[in-house]
Amino acid sequence: MNVGRWNGTGTGTGTGTGTGTGTGQNMETTDLHRKNTDKQRALLAYPCCYGVIRGLRVLAVAVVIIGAVEALCFLGSVILSYIRLMKRLTTATLTAAMLAVALPAVVRGQMARPYAVPEAAALLPWAQQIAVREDWLTKRHALLLPMMRRHQVGMWIVVNEEFHDDPLSQYVAPPRPYTGNRDFFVFIDGGEQGLKKFAITAYTEENLARFFDAPFTEPRPPATTLRDLYQQYKPATVGLGIRGRRGQTRSLGYDAYRFLAETLGEDAEKTFVSASDLIEEYLDTRLPEETGHYRTAVSVTEAIVKRALSNAVITPNRTTVGDVRRALFDMLGAAGVRTWFQPDLRVQRTGEDIATSRGFLAVAPESTVIRHGDVVHVDFGISYMGFDTDWQKMAYVLKPGERDVPESFKRAMANTNTLQDAVMLRHARPGATGGSVFTSTMVEMKQRGIEAMVYSHPIGTQGHGLGASIDFRSPLRSDTTAQNSRLRLGSYISIELNTATPIPEWNGKKLFVMMEDDAFLTEQGFRFFRPRQESYYLIKASGSAM
Repeated sequence: MNVGRWNGTGTGTGTGTGTGTGTGQNMETTDLHRKNTDKQRALLAYPCCYGVIRGLRVLAVAVVIIGAVEALCFLGSVILSYIRLMKRLTTATLTAAMLAVALPAVVRGQMARPYAVPEAAALLPWAQQIAVREDWLTKRHALLLPMMRRHQVGMWIVVNEEFHDDPLSQYVAPPRPYTGNRDFFVFIDGGEQGLKKFAITAYTEENLARFFDAPFTEPRPPATTLRDLYQQYKPATVGLGIRGRRGQTRSLGYDAYRFLAETLGEDAEKTFVSASDLIEEYLDTRLPEETGHYRTAVSVTEAIVKRALSNAVITPNRTTVGDVRRALFDMLGAAGVRTWFQPDLRVQRTGEDIATSRGFLAVAPESTVIRHGDVVHVDFGISYMGFDTDWQKMAYVLKPGERDVPESFKRAMANTNTLQDAVMLRHARPGATGGSVFTSTMVEMKQRGIEAMVYSHPIGTQGHGLGASIDFRSPLRSDTTAQNSRLRLGSYISIELNTATPIPEWNGKKLFVMMEDDAFLTEQGFRFFRPRQESYYLIKASGSAM
């Protein structure tokens, strides 16, 4: 069959040309068929391969995406952990920084907010202080005319310079600021008219009119008013703050003096006299109403000093004299008061020479570290309601294992208490001179075998006030025998003194026990505003408990 031949049977059957031709056609047909078959197979296989390749590509992309997501998740967890760590570190760092600042203050016994002693709560607010003091002013003015006549002062002029207040201004006028360049307070003995009072100020102030003849409207020129007053009253003497022995009695400046001399004229200048004795009596005279307020000031002073000389401020072997000084200033500010002199500390200890200054135990440098076994002394005072206080007390720093002060130290303080009793109770009386009280006291101390020194001074309106002093210079000054320098009933004084006692534990070196207490004069002698110190303030040894 032809078909048989097509299929390859004809190759062996055909002869000659036919056979060759037939064979060639069959081969081409076979090749074409093979090619077509391959193509068809390829075409059939292509979709399968394409699908596989495309699937592989999708798979690869998916793998990449999944890897990226996982990587991002990992990175995110790392970042979150880092943030949490930084938060912890930041909190810890801030806490550490705060502790670094706060702990030293706590260790020193000082808070970031200065400590206010509880006694300061009894101090009056500023407005009430002014009201009380202005009530006192009325009573003071009522005492002035007899004083002027005793000291033969017909006209008394107090001049207050702007930013250079006269020390008398707040005691002769309402205790308020005066900033009128140059203000005048004039007191005149008007004879039968009584005391005449005039305030000549650059600015009107309605409160002045309650105490003085003072303008409510535009003030007249000072020169005109002063001339008119002088011509109207023609005083025999014009008392001024000149030629006095103390700052309160020589406060008139050169320019103010020249202004008064040129304004009142040459004849008036010849009547100018020192108002020193008048000023002393005026400032040294106390009112009964003042006593309670001054006692409050002394109580605050005592409380501040007690805290300064305690473990609340002093840590032995670490705290310096300067640290204690700064604590005193901080407590002043917290109490709402100020001081009138630099607080001083003195430190006495075994094995060191006694440093002196002007005949007294020298002040310790601020760099001095307070150590176990030291005796520490503080000199301190405050200003309140026109008064100053002055206060000296002693403390002992216990050594490790000690629970009390050595007996020889106690005997040293007892000697100072004996000296106080002699001055205050046995020899001081109203009308006595300061010199006589000092002399009789020293005679008694010599009989008792006590080495003593007395340097007490008046106090009140100023820390170093006017009045009779009881001190080692008193017998050498002629002014202390004058009537005006005799002890005045009711006056205030700072009982300042010391004794020196050899200490066996210090190989015979002397311990100076220095005391200063504010007191007032009665018919039976002086009395303290606060109980005196009869035992040392104790500062515990580091790390000890009592």
